[in-house]
Amino acid sequence: MQVILLEKVRNLGNLGDVVSVAPGYGRNYLIPQHKAVPATQRNLEDFAARRAELEAQQARMLAEAQQRASILDGVAVQVARQAGEGGRLFGSVGTQDIAEALTAAGHAVSRAEVRLPQGAFKSTGERSVEIQLHPDVVVTVTVNVVPA
Repeated sequence: MQVILLEKVRNLGNLGDVVSVAPGYGRNYLIPQHKAVPATQRNLEDFAARRAELEAQQARMLAEAQQRASILDGVAVQVARQAGEGGRLFGSVGTQDIAEALTAAGHAVSRAEVRLPQGAFKSTGERSVEIQLHPDVVVTVTVNVVPA
């Protein structure tokens, strides 16, 4: 399936690129999320007419993400969970828990922006977590999981 990207998509392409993707990825993710449109002749013409507007919108989103990144850089939050012997948690700490802790600390972050390299945390300790605010803007925060 050929699509026209309406914004930069990580590991896929930039604004305006016509890329070939799996039909399910295009129909179920890119198009419903307004990240792409099918690459038809009419959509190509519409995109050409709106290109300057979309580029300006992307520049605003990038500037906003960079501003948020400067505020979030180096932030540390603490999450308390019940833990057993050896620091093993009864449950886990995932993206939702980290987003809620950051939001409670005064930094509005959605769970979709939190990137966990190996999945949820299942033990106590301090870890670095990446927050992806924009495909070009990634900031690292520290999450300390402590026993409750």
